[in-house]
Amino acid sequence: MKYLIVGLGNIGPEYYHTRHNVGFRILDALAEMAKIEFKDGRYGAIAEYKFKGRQYILVKPSTYMNLSGKAVNYWLQKENIPVENMMILVDDLALPFGTLRLRPKGSDAGHNGLKHINETLGHQNYTRLRFGIGSDFSKGKQIDYVLGKWSEEELEKLPELYKICINMIKGISTIGVQRTMTAYNTKKEPKKANNESAQ
Repeated sequence: MKYLIVGLGNIGPEYYHTRHNVGFRILDALAEMAKIEFKDGRYGAIAEYKFKGRQYILVKPSTYMNLSGKAVNYWLQKENIPVENMMILVDDLALPFGTLRLRPKGSDAGHNGLKHINETLGHQNYTRLRFGIGSDFSKGKQIDYVLGKWSEEELEKLPELYKICINMIKGISTIGVQRTMTAYNTKKEPKKANNESAQ
């Protein structure tokens, strides 16, 4: 069974440690753990990871964020992987830092990478792992924040969060998306006492 795992980000050293590149960094953490290397391929850096009889094609697109759909579509076709066996790793401003949210489908929520994938595939029915980067920026500073570097405090917490993400990647192929969501999704915390939802 084959799976396509695509971490979204931008190529180039200036983007390496930015919040927007967390998709790349999760895959780097997985490659380091599994002692595998990325090689240059069409539309991105590619690595193969095997786990419990499953084969994962890991992709870090070289198309820049706004054209992520090119790499996604190419590797889905080339490896003949059904879209239900695909997972996109993406940063999310709408979630507090460190919040992890796996979803089997959903809108692009204003994310340019997801927007292009949706446009390219013609639908949004694919699994995505949204990694919360928070929204601690003043008005008009969103781009600076997203393309900014992690704080010292955040950097300390990232390795542990990456480990959980790796477990979630493995989980979609071993226990399925729904059970992985139940096991690992960060529970919603009500913002105010009177704002508690029944979810």
